[in-house]
Order: sequence, then structure tokens, then C-alpha cells
Amino acid sequence: MEKLIKELRGLINFKKTIDMGDIILVAAKEPQMLMYGYVNNLKRDPTRKDEWYHLHFTILSIPPQKVTWTLRIPQMTGQEIFTMGGEERFVQPLDMGANVSATPTPQPEKKKTKGGLRRIK
Repeated sequence: MEKLIKELRGLINFKKTIDMGDIILVAAKEPQMLMYGYVNNLKRDPTRKDEWYHLHFTILSIPPQKVTWTLRIPQMTGQEIFTMGGEERFVQPLDMGANVSATPTPQPEKKKTKGGLRRIK
């Protein structure tokens, strides 16, 4: 699992925090899978003494599936690999804005040609 996570971190920009509305990547060792989820809600579990939270998310599959996992913040922000049913799992939110350029990309000049068509250099 550690090798997979290292490879994923080289390909994907992740966030270090989690909020409602985030897209998360979920990885599982058995059954081996990678999937995306949408965070619907995040609520503290009042029945536990320690800081545990109910992570309500929708697995982005066909059909979409709503799921609730009870995790600690380090487990849902990629700081810890955890187990469910004895199998390793990994969850971390994606940084969807990391590849967005702060400055606009210059557009090529457009010139008119005969017949009303434009040629782009």
C-alpha cells in the first residue's frame, strides 16, 4: 500500500485538510481498487471520547453509492493508512485547484480570411 500511495502522490495533487464538497481518492488493498468520492458531510461522533468523525461521502460510480465511514482526521487526510475488516485503506482529498495557472494563458492572434473564415496562427 505504501508503494501505491507514493506513486499516487507523484501523479495527483492532494490537500492536507478535508472539507464538505471535497473530492477524495479512496484506495483499498483488498479488494484492490481506486475510486473517487464526494464529501457530503463531516460530523463529529459524539458517542466516542476521542476525536472520531462520521465521513459521509458518495462513491462516484454508476450508480453513485452513499457511504459513511467513522474515521479520525489523520485517516481521512492521508496521514495514516488504516484498516477496515483487516484490509488496508487510504483516503485523501484532492487539490482540484493546484494545476490552475494564476495568470491567463495568452491566446493566439486571430486574422480574418476570405469568406468570413478566420486563420489562427
